[in-house]
This record gives sequence, C-alpha cells and structure tokens, in this order.
Amino acid sequence: MTNEHKKDVDHISGVETTGHEWDGLKELNNPLPRWWVWVWLVSIIWSIWYFVVYPAWPVPGGATEGTSGYSQYKELSESQNEIHQRQAVYLGKFEQASFKEVLDDPELYAFAVAGGRAAFKDNCAMCHGTGAEGGFGYPNLNDDDWLWGGKIDDIHTTLQYGIRAGNDDTRVSQMPAFGKDGLLNKEEINEVVEYVLALSKGEAQASMPGYTVFQENCAACHGEKGTGGREVGAPNLTDSIWLYGGTKEAVYETVYNAHAGVMPAWGERLDKNTIRQLAIYVHELGGGEEDTPVAEVAVEDVVPVLNVIEVEETPEGGVIEDVEQPLPVETDRVIVEEEIETPQPLIPEDILNPAGDETPAAHLPEAPAAE
Repeated sequence: MTNEHKKDVDHISGVETTGHEWDGLKELNNPLPRWWVWVWLVSIIWSIWYFVVYPAWPVPGGATEGTSGYSQYKELSESQNEIHQRQAVYLGKFEQASFKEVLDDPELYAFAVAGGRAAFKDNCAMCHGTGAEGGFGYPNLNDDDWLWGGKIDDIHTTLQYGIRAGNDDTRVSQMPAFGKDGLLNKEEINEVVEYVLALSKGEAQASMPGYTVFQENCAACHGEKGTGGREVGAPNLTDSIWLYGGTKEAVYETVYNAHAGVMPAWGERLDKNTIRQLAIYVHELGGGEEDTPVAEVAVEDVVPVLNVIEVEETPEGGVIEDVEQPLPVETDRVIVEEEIETPQPLIPEDILNPAGDETPAAHLPEAPAAE
C-alpha cells in the first residue's frame, strides 16, 4: 500500500508529477498561478451579478428584465432624446431664418450642413453616390450644370416635389422618343446626333445636315443654340456634360428611345427642416448658384435704355431716324446702349421710353432745340 501511494517527484525539476507518463515524458503537477485563480473566482461572481441585474435568462416571450430595467431600445431612446435636445438649441432659429440668413450665420450654417450631410447619406447617396459624384442616369451634384436651376430655392423645390414623382407640383419634362415613336427616320436621327456632338465640341455649323432637323424638332426645348432651357428641364447640349453618356452610340440611344428618370418627392418622406438642410448641403457642394443682385444706379447718371438705339446725324443739323431735329453732338453716328454712364445725356430724356422699350421712330416726340 505504501509503494502504491508514494509520490513521484521529477528528479530534474523537483516537482511532483501526476503519475502520467507518455513516451518518457511526465506530466508535472504545478499549481495554478494565484492571480489567475482570483480572476477566475471574480469572473464567476461578476457573471452571477450580471444575470441578476441585466436581462439575461431566456424565458418565453423574451428574457428576464433584470433589476436595472435596462434595454437597448431604452438606451437608443435616451440617446435620441439627447440629440433632439442638442438640436433644439438651433432648430428654433433655423426654422425662422431664411436661406440667406442661414448662410450668413456660421453656427446655423454648420448645423444645416451637418444635418444635410447625414440626410444625404441616408436618402440620396444610393443614387448620387456618397460624394454626390453621380453616375449613369444620376446627375453629378458637384458641378455647375443644373437642369432645373442651381439656386437654393430651385434645389429646395426639386427636393420638395421631386422629378416626375406623380404629384401636381412635381417637375415634369418629357423628351420624345424620336425613333421609337416614328417622329424621325434613322438618317435624320444620325444627322441630328452628329450635330449634337458637334455642339458639345463647339464645332456645330448651320451648314450641317442635322442643323435643320435640330431646329425643327429640338430647339423648342433645348434652344436654337442648344444651351438648354430650365423652364422645361432641357439640358445644355454645349457643355460636354452627359447624363446618359456622350458617345455617338449613347446619344443615338437617347434620341431614339428617350429617357425619363424619376426622383422621389422628399416632401412626402422627410420633414421640412431636413429638406432645407439638404438644399443647403447640396447647394454648398460646389455647384450652387447665387442670386445676382441688381446694382443700384442713380437715375441722373444713367440713360435708362434697354435696347440699342441708333442716332443718325448729318453735318447740317442731324436727325433721329425720321425726326429732323438738331442734336447737341458733333459725331456723325452715336450708339446709345443699356446703362451708358454720362454726365450729360446725349439724347434728351423725353425722347426715351422710361419703360425700357424702344419707341418707334414715327412716334418719337420732337427733340427740343439745342441751347
């Protein structure tokens, strides 16, 4: 019995073995590190405490609620309330401020851009890209090419009502499918495609075969020079910016079948503050347009003429077209254009139409004699 319970001690390390041996290798019976034992005991105690305090044990219909009443839904709600409280500091001012006032206020502007950036990533990035660079059929919002206008109010209207979104106020434009609907034959389509491509390169000529086709079928929307029309959402064809591709094949496909993309009316999905923030964010991406202020000019310093008026004179006394009256000038021909600044108007003011329209020659009043 004594020999059976005799401890086996490794003669090299001096540590008692477990009595197990494999191919001459003995398993030493080393004790666990004291620090590890304490950590293990503490983790057991902590797990028991966690099971009591937090929801953990699965039960029918969910899990035990725990004594703390914690839930992820409750945590989310508290976080959202905190965000709303922080937003409320600026929302009141933002709701009352015009777009110009927001742009002029650094704090409101930062608030609008931050909110617009977040809303853009959640709602717009899947089509326009995270950087608003656009893609095939989706416009690039960083450039200065706009179908419906690039001022903040224009962008806001587009966001609010969408494009072909099915509501009464939505932006609507429809290019005819000239080939599919039989409006033009293939030869005419090829000619107008060549002309449109030449327009984009600044090489279009009136002598080109597609010129007549363009003027008869396309100019009503795109303009005689192809510069587009924002009133109907017609793109500018002279800037080499293409929504559906600028190759000959792509332009042919557009003319033949036409395209009609759709943008949602975000006014039906987002609140008005979010839409205003989006409008400011998109406007400030780089291609936004500004309202052009009308310069204030003193009436006494400007001849209020909008159209060019030619004043014909003769050395004997001078005439204004059919009115034979001398004028107090010495030049043989004077061209009076819009807003010409001069201390002494060359044309008496009572000859000029203050509404800015050119008065027919036959009805011009007689000019007073020069002093």
